[in-house]
Amino acid sequence: MRLSQEDNPADAHHPTALLVLADGTCFSGSGFGAQGQAVGEVCFNTAMTGYQEILTDPSYASQLVTFTFPHIGIVGVNDEDIENATAAAGTAARGAIVRTLPTAPSNHRSKLDLAAWMRRRGIIGIADIDTRALTIYLRSKGLAHGVIAHNPKGQFDVKALQEKAANWRGLEGADLVPHVTTPKPFNHTQGAWHWQSGYETSKNIKDTPHVVVIDYGVKKNILRCLAHLNLRISVVPGSTDFKTIQALNPDGVVLSNGPGDPAATGRYAVPVIRDILKAKIPLLGICLGHQLLALALGAKTEKMAHGHHGANHPVMDLRSGKVEIVSMNHGFCVDEKTLPDGVVATHRSLFDQTNCGIATSDDRAVSVQYHPEASPGPQDSFYLFQQFRDRLCPQSVAAE
Repeated sequence: MRLSQEDNPADAHHPTALLVLADGTCFSGSGFGAQGQAVGEVCFNTAMTGYQEILTDPSYASQLVTFTFPHIGIVGVNDEDIENATAAAGTAARGAIVRTLPTAPSNHRSKLDLAAWMRRRGIIGIADIDTRALTIYLRSKGLAHGVIAHNPKGQFDVKALQEKAANWRGLEGADLVPHVTTPKPFNHTQGAWHWQSGYETSKNIKDTPHVVVIDYGVKKNILRCLAHLNLRISVVPGSTDFKTIQALNPDGVVLSNGPGDPAATGRYAVPVIRDILKAKIPLLGICLGHQLLALALGAKTEKMAHGHHGANHPVMDLRSGKVEIVSMNHGFCVDEKTLPDGVVATHRSLFDQTNCGIATSDDRAVSVQYHPEASPGPQDSFYLFQQFRDRLCPQSVAAE
């Protein structure tokens, strides 16, 4: 039996979970995790590892994640690989869609099996469906609105579920940042993870560069990468005004990742970013932060057909010609044709040629569409954090 008895796996005639899409397409399988219904945008992620980080990434708010890797739950879950930066951010993804679950997790760090962990966090799951067929559907028709329903008794109203999916408003025009941002400012000191000792703690940071991170749904490992460089880090809510940020006297500002439509969040974020640009404070934007920086500079964003979700995406650095394999998670992108004078494209996806990075002509503000902290994913892009720190300390770089 793949799932715990409490999760009540389905047999061929009595499914305990359904995935119903807005057009009536229906997949039946075995429910696991929380019981009930979850509506959202159905996307797919091609990463082979890191399911716990993916399900807790705030950028997945209001989404149902299909895992293309067939065996999910292999290493269980633990207390350290959670990407929500604060407890107040809550659960990110609303649901998980998988081909199969293993009989039991096998890893020395495992504290709990995936199904039990998802139950505790209120994440609804469906297993034992053809995720390959679902991924092909999403690739050909675009990301769909859908509902996962988990009922151990196998009782479902398919028509009502379809109507719920069809009537869901979707992500276009949706500002989801208020649901995932920290409710109050805080300082962060936890750095990189080491095999023997666990996570390091930043020390002697009183006189090091001070970075303000605007939290639109920041991942913990973005903060850890910054702390690893011995930066002093203040995290502020996504709606923080410029005067409050200025009063913190930052040497640099990071615009974090996050969920939703950048144009919707931009109604209050863009004026703040423009003030930061006018003050000539160095900026680094990541994912949603990249899109918001582009909007502040005068460019436009657009919804993608199926987005980029995975840890195997090739991106070219247009300045050096170097190709990086990166981790991505976004359903909107910057329309490169709308970049104004004084702003250049720095990175581009080799999958579909969409924009993956921009910079102002003086390099004071730079951003990337992908996740340089990965988690999960390759570490090709860690250097971007070092480059940001170097911009905060140009004298020390020149001395080297």
